[in-house]
Amino acid sequence: MTTTTQIFDYSKWTSQLDELSKRYQKASPYPHIVLENFLNPEVLKDCIAEFNKLNETDGWINYKHYNENKRGLNKLDLLPGTIKSTINELNSPEFLEFLSKLTGIKGLQKDDGLEGGGIHQSTRGGFLNIHADFTVHPHHRNWQRRVNVLVYLNKEWEEAWGGKLELWDRKMKACEEAVLPVFNRCVIFNTDADSYHGHPEPMTCPEGVFRRSIALYYYTEEANPFRRATHYQARPGEGGKKILVRLDNAMVSLYTAIKGRLGANDKVVSNMLKFFSKKK
Repeated sequence: MTTTTQIFDYSKWTSQLDELSKRYQKASPYPHIVLENFLNPEVLKDCIAEFNKLNETDGWINYKHYNENKRGLNKLDLLPGTIKSTINELNSPEFLEFLSKLTGIKGLQKDDGLEGGGIHQSTRGGFLNIHADFTVHPHHRNWQRRVNVLVYLNKEWEEAWGGKLELWDRKMKACEEAVLPVFNRCVIFNTDADSYHGHPEPMTCPEGVFRRSIALYYYTEEANPFRRATHYQARPGEGGKKILVRLDNAMVSLYTAIKGRLGANDKVVSNMLKFFSKKK
């Protein structure tokens, strides 16, 4: 990718911003929007090519415990050029301004540390139970998490494989929307304390086929932010899972506290979660 390649078409998206903002802020079950052909497709094709070379990179974090099974890489210096440039664009002042106007949330700021984000991938058997995200950055105690941006990189993804991002109502009674993670589709949503989402069914894609995304999280600085770790929920009819979900929530809460107090990173603490998950 050359330095002059346009990643995000500001003229295209800004011309629709009034309408998109209304859709976003009125959406149910919580403010969100699904946008197609979000970024330059040629850039994302280069991202996929780079992704294919990262499978054995030492920097991968294994998020593997009772409530999820995926991998992530969130160190900018370990990311190849096009992926890094794409993330930098989505963290640029221009994009932050677009995002603030879309969501109606003033003062959005990026996270250069990509805490919990960066790039994600999972394969056959991968899943992420329904949850609401952690609410405060573990290393910045006044940063309230406000918005997620997910960009999918999956060409020829088959619906039968699963992996749909499910958006659940705030009382966890029903899934209101399910989004197939297809190439160049973007999902943007508010990360409130009850913005429940995930893809809870283990995927059935062939081995060696990956569900991949760029995941970026945005914050506002608040004097007294509401503080809670990622909070998983059993779905209706999953009464037998509630105890295990709660036990795992306790471990995730400990995980978050350790990161915040000791400055530990995901690579270290995710190994703790994996260990305790084996004990259940």
